Amino acid sequence: MILDISEQRIKAMTSAGLNLIGQALSIYDSRLRLAVSNLRFQEMFDLPDALVEPGALFRDTIHFLASRGEYGAAGDVDEMVEIRVAQALAFEPHYMERTRPNGQVISVEGAPLPNGGWVAVYTDITRTRQIEDLLRARSEELSDQLLSHAEELSATNRKLAATITALEEAKRQLTEIEARTRMTTEMMPAHIAHLDVDGRYDYSNRRLSSVMPGRPSDILGLHISQALGPSAHDRVKPHLEQAYRGQPSVFEFTEDQDSRRIRVSFTPDKAGGVYVMSVDITEETQARVALQQTRRRAMAAQMTSGLAHDFSNLLTIILGMQARLEKMELPDEAVQLVAATQQTARRGGQLLNRIADMTGNRTPQPQATDMRGLLEDLRVLATPSLPRGMGLSVVNTLPDKALMLDPGMVQDALLNLVLNARDACGVSGQITISAHAIGTIWVEITVSDTGPGFTPEALEKALNPFFTTKGSDGSGLGLPMVYDTVKLAGGDLNLRNTPSGASVVLRLPYRPAPPAQAGLVLLVEDNDELRSQFRDMLVGLGCSVIEASSVEEALALTSDIDDIALVLSDIRLEGGGTGIDIVDRLNGALPCILMTSLPLSDPLHHRALTRAPVLSKPFTSTELSALIRTKAA
Repeated sequence: MILDISEQRIKAMTSAGLNLIGQALSIYDSRLRLAVSNLRFQEMFDLPDALVEPGALFRDTIHFLASRGEYGAAGDVDEMVEIRVAQALAFEPHYMERTRPNGQVISVEGAPLPNGGWVAVYTDITRTRQIEDLLRARSEELSDQLLSHAEELSATNRKLAATITALEEAKRQLTEIEARTRMTTEMMPAHIAHLDVDGRYDYSNRRLSSVMPGRPSDILGLHISQALGPSAHDRVKPHLEQAYRGQPSVFEFTEDQDSRRIRVSFTPDKAGGVYVMSVDITEETQARVALQQTRRRAMAAQMTSGLAHDFSNLLTIILGMQARLEKMELPDEAVQLVAATQQTARRGGQLLNRIADMTGNRTPQPQATDMRGLLEDLRVLATPSLPRGMGLSVVNTLPDKALMLDPGMVQDALLNLVLNARDACGVSGQITISAHAIGTIWVEITVSDTGPGFTPEALEKALNPFFTTKGSDGSGLGLPMVYDTVKLAGGDLNLRNTPSGASVVLRLPYRPAPPAQAGLVLLVEDNDELRSQFRDMLVGLGCSVIEASSVEEALALTSDIDDIALVLSDIRLEGGGTGIDIVDRLNGALPCILMTSLPLSDPLHHRALTRAPVLSKPFTSTELSALIRTKAA
């Protein structure tokens, strides 16, 4: 608001100053629209108010003057207009003198502006011309008259010099204001622009490509449909038409290229154009989705906690009564009914536990996660539960960098989907987990199968709690829990059928993990070549490194140096000790990570897993980085 008041004050002061100038002045922009003029400009040419309003077309002004014979009676008016418009578009400095139909003689001086457009100054030199004519006609009578006129001309020249100085100062101030305004808008994390009456950009802060990647930055003169592309333009067109009708519009849409969420504001101006502001609100939307899901879960917990408590008491009473009945001598049919009642009651208890899991406190705990390792672990974990005739494959094209995710929640959700796909396929089929990035906005993970696909009812209701197609074997809480997990992370979930079966698509926010900063790392490795390789990895992750090759050397360094933040040690080392001995001797004083090429079946490897995290050689910088961050946290 302070900026607006300041600009209005500067505009008023500038206008008042320009009106004090004796010459007529006009400034037109690069599209030949009037930006600034003074009162003398209107008076000199007797122009109507419409032609001295900001935004008035140079073409209209020339047509008005030519129609009144300003440029002579001979010739076609339209041709005169085209000639002068073409000259104006050339933006070349010029000076000329001409006699108007009313006998007034004026000089016209024009100069181009740095950002396009030009400024013109019109000076009444009728008196000066008359003096010159008189001097020519009466050269023999120069004496006192010549001296007097010479003095008058000198005074006029002095006034003209002062006026030109004032004009230059006004021009400088206008240029500074424009530069300051442009710099301010270019620093904003939004695209700010103005569209003329034809939908073409006549101003832009050159931030369109940062809000909508893939679009051009230099868009002046382009139509909005060319700058945005057909798909995005079709989405904004109804709102833009509303703005051109004089009604402001604020709306959001999802951009196709990388599924960014964009908020757009269209504000009409008095001259018939539209101001535009576009902001990337993808992260805001993701946070909003997570917050909404948290609130829904809180409401659900309030609604269900009391009911679950009462229902649990009822189940306890039922199970107690059935236990007493079980001890009585009852007919076989009654015994079967008692057993069935007990089984049903226990199933009800399990259902209560699942409801508690859904509505309880499940806050995501993002940490640096190696997605390649997570998906591979998932494949190993899920494969034993699949029939022999069913395959499970993983296709991962995500960048080889750690991402900020809750690995436990993500893996649980994917395992749930894999088991659902198994149940849908029966005894044979193929399940595929594919993961890829959508720009730098989303991680998209799809679990697809070759089963019969979703029924129309399932597509509509599968995310509703307690809906199941498995009859008494299903609780109807599997997919809702996956949906809950994804929404808590700020993502989304979609179900769809494919030509070969069904697929569930998870979208999670793409959040690269920050570089590891573990401080000073003690690297313990007895192989010189491997130690050099691991040192380079650690340095690349932002760590400082000191090295040792044996247990004794490592323990001596830990006792002498206080700044060690982490120990990375091989299990087998030269001498009689192992990396496990280092962990045991430090006894929790320092975080430790072990590494080995021993197979998992080796007793030493097995024992190391009970002491500290173990990296299996070979491993990548991403896997090491993820583990370092976990230990640092």
